[in-house]
Amino acid sequence: MRLIYLSHSCFLLETGTHRLLIDPFLSGNPRAPIKPEAVKCDFILISHGHGDHLGDAVAIAKRNNATIISNYEIATFCGKQGAKTHAQHIGGSHDFPFGRVKLTIAHHGSGYQTDDGFLYLGNPVGFLITTGGKTIYHAGDTGLFMDMQLIGQMNRIDVALLPIGDNFTMGIDDAVKAVEFLKPQVAIPMHYKTFDMIDVDPHEFARKAFAIGARVEVLDIGKSFEF
Repeated sequence: MRLIYLSHSCFLLETGTHRLLIDPFLSGNPRAPIKPEAVKCDFILISHGHGDHLGDAVAIAKRNNATIISNYEIATFCGKQGAKTHAQHIGGSHDFPFGRVKLTIAHHGSGYQTDDGFLYLGNPVGFLITTGGKTIYHAGDTGLFMDMQLIGQMNRIDVALLPIGDNFTMGIDDAVKAVEFLKPQVAIPMHYKTFDMIDVDPHEFARKAFAIGARVEVLDIGKSFEF
């Protein structure tokens, strides 16, 4: 199992048989290591409708004949643009060829900006992805919430992908508390340094999480983590 960090909240998960792309914000991303045309994947998971997460999903999905997995509103929005989709909603799980996906709550927004304002694209979500006997939790854009404790109690989380950038999501101290709640084998920070507003030090997060007995892997952009 290999996770490749493509900056911001975008990861490519390689299971050995499938490639899952999460929150593909590449075009217009000053830190993206590759162009969307270079991505090969079978499935795309979208946590919410903001442009820095929905990103290039439709174009990548159509080029790869990949299936977009997201909430009902985003799946419908992408489906009308010609992408293959599978709609779920919070609390729901579904089996796919690579494994199982469950949608969790996330405290954030999900409006897609258009020339006329914002298009409502449902509730933001996180993902519990179980594949090859491993469980990956991608929290999406979220603030800290007590149900993370329940998520950690009900799931043996191998890797937790957590936003740390503050302002729009959890900051470092709240993300450390999330690690305490979730008890993952490894935590990987995301959603930081893409813009000046979220320019925080991931190594500070690593140090503070280490102080409570947690393991953190800070991934350089384009680098991978195997587990």
